[in-house]
Amino acid sequence: MQKHCTKLVCHRKGCRRVVQQCVVMSEFLGYARVSTAEQTAVLQEDALRAAGCSRIWSDTASGSNTDRPQLAAVFDQLRVGDTLVVWRLDRLGRSLPHLIETIGQLEVRGVGFKSVQESIDTTTPGGRLVFHVFGALASFERELIQERTLAGLAAARERGRLGGRPTALSPAKMKQARKMIGEKTPVTEVAQVLGVSRATLYRRVPELAEARTRPVMNEPDAGVTPGSGSAPRRAQRDPRGHRGVQGHR
Repeated sequence: MQKHCTKLVCHRKGCRRVVQQCVVMSEFLGYARVSTAEQTAVLQEDALRAAGCSRIWSDTASGSNTDRPQLAAVFDQLRVGDTLVVWRLDRLGRSLPHLIETIGQLEVRGVGFKSVQESIDTTTPGGRLVFHVFGALASFERELIQERTLAGLAAARERGRLGGRPTALSPAKMKQARKMIGEKTPVTEVAQVLGVSRATLYRRVPELAEARTRPVMNEPDAGVTPGSGSAPRRAQRDPRGHRGVQGHR
């Protein structure tokens, strides 16, 4: 935004007062972008100067790249009443939704937008109408994509495809795991044979989960006859803490 000031001199007799009057003028700021270093932005810069841009910022970046330092710099310089000018719409936005979002941000800040090639100027009623149509088309496109996605998911569910990561234990592996567990095969060996973890087996095989939570009953000592009342023999320890031989009655 530029400020134009003029001095008003009082020409009446005996009047020596000088009044300075300043008028704030809106400014056209240009933005150009090329995708690679081999390309040149001279054509865009010439068109922007012809459109009345007093200053121009240029970026060398792909359209899908979000890191555009010169675009951020020109946004910092824009003030209320200014107009951002580009040579073509695709020089500013990566896609139609992104372009609509960017123009909406400028509108909130009180900044206009102008595209030279498409002859779009949001400071005029016709230009604002065009961008409202663009916004409606972008919203319609998003709703169509969402509708197609939901329809595809519903069709996949009807065919038994629920999506997501496939299960580690297929029905065939589950059958084999139950057979091996029924044959008293150790859980670690079952997991190695099936190529899954022990946690997966305990989580997916109910028999293992129940056996893991079932309390373990203490078996009677082999040296004691049930109901005899005699206590089991204990191993004697020597003073150094080592287990010694069992004592004799």
